[in-house]
Amino acid sequence: MYDSSMKYKWDNKHVLDTAREEGKLEGKLEGKLEEAREIARELKKEGLASEFIARTTKLSVEEIEKL
Repeated sequence: MYDSSMKYKWDNKHVLDTAREEGKLEGKLEGKLEEAREIARELKKEGLASEFIARTTKLSVEEIEKL
């Protein structure tokens, strides 16, 4: 009985820890994407070509055109 309850507890902890790490990673990726978009907006304001901005920021030309 004790062993099964401990297994249940540790399984739940592992699931929560995994979800937390995935959330952190997702947040970091979203932050980097938003930073790239902000850089692209600034470069676009300076009149640089969308192709150059795409190479620089790793965003697609289509996404840059939407900014």
